[in-house]
Amino acid sequence: MSELLAIGLSHKTAPVGLRERLALPPARAAEFLRDLRAEPEISEAVAISTCNRTELHLVVGDAVEAESAALGMLARQAGIRVTELAPSIYSLRNCDAARHLFRVTAGLESMIVGEAEVQGQVRRAWEAGGAAGTTGPMTNQLFRAAVATGKRVRTETAIGERHLSVSSVAVALARDTLGGLDGREAVVLGAGETGELTARALSEQGVETLFVANRRRERALDLARRYHGHAASFDELPEAIVRADIVVAATSSPHTLLSAEEVRDVMEERGGRSLLLVDLAVPRDIDPACRGIRGVELHDVDDLQAAVDRNRAVRRAEAARAEGIVEEEIQGFATWLGSLEVRPTLAALRSRADALARDVLAENEGRWEGLTEKDRKRVAAITRAVVNRFLHEPTRRMKDTGDGRAHQRMQVVRELWGLDEPEEPALADVHELPRRAREP
Repeated sequence: MSELLAIGLSHKTAPVGLRERLALPPARAAEFLRDLRAEPEISEAVAISTCNRTELHLVVGDAVEAESAALGMLARQAGIRVTELAPSIYSLRNCDAARHLFRVTAGLESMIVGEAEVQGQVRRAWEAGGAAGTTGPMTNQLFRAAVATGKRVRTETAIGERHLSVSSVAVALARDTLGGLDGREAVVLGAGETGELTARALSEQGVETLFVANRRRERALDLARRYHGHAASFDELPEAIVRADIVVAATSSPHTLLSAEEVRDVMEERGGRSLLLVDLAVPRDIDPACRGIRGVELHDVDDLQAAVDRNRAVRRAEAARAEGIVEEEIQGFATWLGSLEVRPTLAALRSRADALARDVLAENEGRWEGLTEKDRKRVAAITRAVVNRFLHEPTRRMKDTGDGRAHQRMQVVRELWGLDEPEEPALADVHELPRRAREP
């Protein structure tokens, strides 16, 4: 039977230096997913890659073989040995894998607990997997349920009430560092979602913002209109930084955009004015060597952790309510997951019992002297009746999947009886999740 497998690393297990090496920008992610799908033990794949995490959500045959293949591919991408990568990796299966994804989508695994952006990131990762042709029935059900769980958490709790995000925390850090932001000038590298959130937070603090984007020039112009700023190209970046008080970098570029040498040149023209650099990108947009330049203060996403910790207590009570919702939803998913295995496992168990009964009858064939054909049929009927009565209670209990433990039960039954792996059932033949967990 197929299993769910989640493999990844996050801000909880790895520093930004390692996370950026495993980051999967959209163009690279599509090829990576197709390579994963080409592995014999991997039938479906979705990759989530944000500044806080890179995760692979897979449907696999042999979980051990699939995990080894996926780790090897991640290590090759990062240019490191698997043994170096392994300490930072978490690996989860089936309901544990689903629970983790539900928690991620609900914002419970985020650096900023309850952040709203992650739900959109999960949805886009799912859509990207579909576009790459690597999703399937199990991943679609998994991600549909995860997005529905995230929606419930945000609808039924106040976990995101203060609208905290990495961007808002970064702007708060800038305000504290500079002693206020009113009348300051900022440069925002990137016109994506993080760039927009940063722009909004800066605008609320009275900052005049210059948006710099290369491939998304029209998007930068749109942000400039909405947040009363200006837009420029990368060719104008050095001149813009000479004037700016703050530079916030938030692109999806796989390469460094602002080198230490360029920053040194800019600092020579600033007449001793200090410069605050905030790098929200993974991979990083700003060369870490900029920390050693006089007058420059550089912060990356990991540096925001202290500010995050100060806000964590505020959301603790709502997070507890969110945890309860996640557990409710995971029970529904566990029921669905178990139902995938009930019918084929029952069929395999029935087949094994019938075969044993036939074998016993055949072994005793020569001992029944004088047995009439009518008696033989009666003995065969009694044998079938014994098998039916023996299997009745186990069958009833296995069909009762309402408690969400069917998946574990099926694994135990197959192991105890030594059953061969059953054929995959058509997913249209199994029970769907409760409607609550299927709504988009």
